Amino acid sequence: MSKLKVTIGLTNPKSPSNVGAVMRAAGCYQVDTIYYTGKRYDRAVKFNTDTKDVAQTISLIKVETLLDDIPEKAQVVCVELVEGATPLPEYHHPDNAMYIFGPEDGTISQDVIDKADAVVYVPTIGCMNLAATVNVVLYDRLAKSDLSMADDALIRQSRDTNNHVKVKIHSD
Repeated sequence: MSKLKVTIGLTNPKSPSNVGAVMRAAGCYQVDTIYYTGKRYDRAVKFNTDTKDVAQTISLIKVETLLDDIPEKAQVVCVELVEGATPLPEYHHPDNAMYIFGPEDGTISQDVIDKADAVVYVPTIGCMNLAATVNVVLYDRLAKSDLSMADDALIRQSRDTNNHVKVKIHSD
């Protein structure tokens, strides 16, 4: 079983707490690289909330435009509330994807949407914030994949050091 390739592109992210939460999600879901555009995050980076120090293992790279840094053979998947987009539950994720997310207070530009291989949205009432959307999309990708990650060894490896709770089997 080979590892799938996942890259994230953030369009001019505004909130350092959201970028920190995106970094944490990236660590949880084994994202390879995160690119971002714009100047707002640079001004706010000192307030970083990457509580798991994921930045030590996953690159967070500033670029001028996300379309110039598409990984080789990656399909571009824009995640945005735009008319004509595919609802996430109906979407089949490619093995090698670059997911591009819009900013918290704006949208992905039309030229990026036009060059995307797919445009998907999370069907909610109202819009979620950036970090929540990244988490939902990455979880959906994992849930629909063939990767087997559901066992007690994964729980022991992933849980907080203060968590040693177990489920007891009840017999009737």
